[in-house]
Amino acid sequence: MGQQVEELARFAAETRWEDIPGPVQRHAKLVFLDTLGVILAGSERPEVRQLRERLLPAAGTGATVLARGWPAAEPRTAALVNGIAGRAIELCEGLRLVTGQPAIQILPGVLAVAESASGSGREMMTAFVLGYDLAGRLCSAFTPRPLAHQNGQATLVAAAAAGARMRRLDAAGVSLAMRIATTLMLTPSYTSAVAGATALNVAGGMSGFACALAPELALAGFEAREDAIEEALANLVGDGFRPDGLLDELGTRWEITRNYFRQYACCNPIHPALDCLREALDALRPRPEDIERIDVATYRFAAVMRNPDPLNYFASKYSLPHAAAVMVVKGGAGYGALDDAALRDPAVAALRHRVHVTEDPSMSALVPRLRPARVTVALKDGRQSTHACESHRGDFQQPFAESEIREKFRELAGVVLTPEGVARIEALADRCEQWQSVSELTGQLRRYGRS
Repeated sequence: MGQQVEELARFAAETRWEDIPGPVQRHAKLVFLDTLGVILAGSERPEVRQLRERLLPAAGTGATVLARGWPAAEPRTAALVNGIAGRAIELCEGLRLVTGQPAIQILPGVLAVAESASGSGREMMTAFVLGYDLAGRLCSAFTPRPLAHQNGQATLVAAAAAGARMRRLDAAGVSLAMRIATTLMLTPSYTSAVAGATALNVAGGMSGFACALAPELALAGFEAREDAIEEALANLVGDGFRPDGLLDELGTRWEITRNYFRQYACCNPIHPALDCLREALDALRPRPEDIERIDVATYRFAAVMRNPDPLNYFASKYSLPHAAAVMVVKGGAGYGALDDAALRDPAVAALRHRVHVTEDPSMSALVPRLRPARVTVALKDGRQSTHACESHRGDFQQPFAESEIREKFRELAGVVLTPEGVARIEALADRCEQWQSVSELTGQLRRYGRS
């Protein structure tokens, strides 16, 4: 194992909550709150409910599944199901400068392990922040293959480190758990998303599963090759791994503060175009039937998401024409707008085919530093409006206000919690480092859950 990765393992094993700066702690709590809300709302998706019905009757106890009824399961199953739920509605946060969604891959496992091991809120949050930090660094050093979705890849190794920290393993134990976890890495494909293949969401859940499993394998005496991480990321699931910058500003640059949040319930590359569309609609105030066409120019990765006839709810999250049509017809593209009913809405279906998406090579050249888009809305009466942006809201240049993230949590958590419960869980999350046990959270969820 290279010295840089060994140093990351030591950092994950030995860093204390008190070593994490106050602003980073506060941001981490916001990421925690946001991710919790996404899991709670995602638990209502039909395939997630049916998965619980199939897995949980024989799943044991020890950790809470974050869903109506708050069933118990052993930690690996709870982490798996909660992670899949958090991926199901395409609203989880992610890394800004590289591809990856660390919180939804790390938090479910850390929560499950913490609850089963009677861990405190401070221990849970420390493991979460450190796992996130390793995820950002490993993803930056890793070159994924072109079609590979990064859930279940480099971040899965970081999730194992977070689980090992939660199990109080030393640096050597964290290192071993990370190397063992390379055997569990997956090969999810972006083409699954456009095709509406919800199997893609399992990859996020499997990172939580590895978070709980890999430390137990290490404690049981399993061994792994010294260069397992380098080999896996460079030659097996990836096309390269350059560890030179892994330790840059370690302990002073915190990856969790370099994330983005989502307000639109669709794939992140679509968001810049939706921001531009919103401005054009505000300028013109058209009815859907007034629109002649909508022209979108954007960067390559976003431009491929142009199928005007998505097959199902999940595929609709990766269709820019669909998301744009929903914004016009329903006035937004959040959780409540980009729902199953939008796929059946005849006004949305008609408008999707008047949205035309093309790649602008000059925009593609600016990625990942910027993620540009330009949108022109042309009306049948001859009026039109064009708006452009360098990146989407929620990016470094235009961060969401904390109040917007909290309002998103309230909407999502309200799907399965009473109004009083939403307020109590939000207040509880704000002081999560004071919890004597994670059961303080799960106990309140059970108390205020909707029937």
